[in-house]
Amino acid sequence: MTSSANPAPLWQPDADRIAAARITRFQAWAADRYGAPAEGGYPALHRWSVDRLETFWQAVADWFDVRFSTPGERVLADRGMPGARWFPGATLNYAEHALRTAEDPARAHEPALVHLDETHTPAAVSWAELRRQVGSLAAELRALGVRPGDRVSGYLPNIPQAVTALLATAAVGATWTSCAPDFGARSVLDRFQQVEPVVLFTVDGYRYGGKEHDRADVVAELRRELPTLRAVVHIPLLGSPAPEGALEWSALTAGDVEPDFEQVPFEHPLWVLYSSGTTGLPKAIVQSQGGILLEHFKQLGLHCDLGPGDRFFWYTSTGWMMWNFLVSGLLTGTTVVLYDGSPGHPDTGAQWAIAERTGTTLFGTSAAYVMACRKAGVHPARDHDLTTVRCVATTGSPLPPDGFRWLHDEVREDLWIASVSGGTDVCSCFAGAVPTLPVHIGELQAACLGTDLQSWDPHGKPLVGEVGELVVTNPMPSMPIRFWNDPDGSRYRDSYFEMFPGVWRHGDWITITDHGSVVIHGRSDSTLNRQGVRMGSADIYEVVERLPEIKESLVIGLEEPGGGYWMPLFVHLAPGAALDDDLRSRIKRAIREQLSPRHVPDEIIEVPGVPHTLTGKRIEVPVKRLLQGTALTKAVNPGSVDDLELLRFYEHLARERAAGRG
Repeated sequence: MTSSANPAPLWQPDADRIAAARITRFQAWAADRYGAPAEGGYPALHRWSVDRLETFWQAVADWFDVRFSTPGERVLADRGMPGARWFPGATLNYAEHALRTAEDPARAHEPALVHLDETHTPAAVSWAELRRQVGSLAAELRALGVRPGDRVSGYLPNIPQAVTALLATAAVGATWTSCAPDFGARSVLDRFQQVEPVVLFTVDGYRYGGKEHDRADVVAELRRELPTLRAVVHIPLLGSPAPEGALEWSALTAGDVEPDFEQVPFEHPLWVLYSSGTTGLPKAIVQSQGGILLEHFKQLGLHCDLGPGDRFFWYTSTGWMMWNFLVSGLLTGTTVVLYDGSPGHPDTGAQWAIAERTGTTLFGTSAAYVMACRKAGVHPARDHDLTTVRCVATTGSPLPPDGFRWLHDEVREDLWIASVSGGTDVCSCFAGAVPTLPVHIGELQAACLGTDLQSWDPHGKPLVGEVGELVVTNPMPSMPIRFWNDPDGSRYRDSYFEMFPGVWRHGDWITITDHGSVVIHGRSDSTLNRQGVRMGSADIYEVVERLPEIKESLVIGLEEPGGGYWMPLFVHLAPGAALDDDLRSRIKRAIREQLSPRHVPDEIIEVPGVPHTLTGKRIEVPVKRLLQGTALTKAVNPGSVDDLELLRFYEHLARERAAGRG
């Protein structure tokens, strides 16, 4: 993949496709208006976008006709990271842009949203209806006293009401935050208690895997433990009556009110996303209305090539940044497809059936789902009409080479396969989809526009063809404006800028090839990343160690060579306890009920002890490296461990697993 001779691509866009791509038209327009290179294709455009950063982002704002109610004094007042200041003095509103298509009489009654549950029966919400509901709900939020900067929370599945609530929150200038209803109360409170919401939108339950899951008790606990709530809004997904004191969703969205879009500063908080909480409470990541607006216009309108006539589906939940990214498809006039349910119900091929039923043009899923389909012998093109699907995009983990081949063979030979990689931290991609470039097996096509993506060695030297740390050397508009409850910015700086001051270090191992593509090798930290959902080990420890038989635990996630993901839970038992079938079942049940089914480990293994640093912190990264086959002397600094002998267990286990695979 990184040899000097370019390998033959798996797929190459033809001349007509390149000419029709929006990014091609953008380059020609930017060449005429802003001095972008007219020749040289994407590599030349990318180089210009990072060399002329301010000019590039001004061009993006103009190309997508961003409505600044007050123009900015300049594009970038301070390039320093962290703390870059974009479009100082400018005002705008994200929701106004997301609903702009409703202003077009020719399109107002086309579907803005298409929603499906596990019955796979599509239901549409038109642009006009979505705009009406947002207008009504925004007016009701204002009547409840919600003001710019207040936090509004959602404990909601991937349903149209969640989109309406987000957009109404943004219209008011309040700040949105959400969790999926498969999160247990503790996981939700660890997030929402930090930001102190004034309104909570909630369902009575959800359907998943053919079963109904009642959440009334969790909702009651959230109401008790969130003292800042002024109102709770009930959405009866399972048909339950509203609990005492809750407001009815239908009443708040019944009005016919023209939306009033609060014009807020460019850097005004749009939403709060959360890190996985590996080492404690999840980080509450704040992103701005203007920064997300520009970044998502670029990412969705240029890189994903989305626009009117497209249908955009991504399998996600409201607890993952990809849901926010999916909603932003509305910015480009695209119909957004929302699916609420299990990715594999009633069978593994369920997501392909959704694509067929909805006429999806860009199909987004996880690499793990693709590999599960391959393993299960699913034949998407044989069993479904997928003629509308022109791109399959994957994220959550690197798509293995076999995944590329399977999509090419089983979906369509003329298929644009976009493996993308970014992060919750920027709610976007650092590298991935480019409609005008070839696709090479196992590689992301290129770094994204405006993103000076590099691979660095530990001394800050750029690498080509070698594995290094993923770094970004210039600011992106969607980088966090701050973390919540981080007044001096120290947590923010420590998270991304400690290793290389002034340069964003993301925590992925990557290779940049000599032909400009990118290979992702997985996390360089210990974040769990399963089925495209990043999870925190701290959440799992909290649940498992409530059991009296468990003295301590350690959970690790490993990307397997064949594209799988192995997540073992190691348990150090209390004296006299035994790891029998009953204890295993109780551990799994506790995790499933208090966190989510995704958090349940693949295997539970008894260990003689859990290794720590000298300051008492569990050692996760060295254990992960040992299980990946790294020698003990290279996996850890012996002087930093409280009991080096404990690590030999994991080293031995790695050898046993390698021998078993051999």
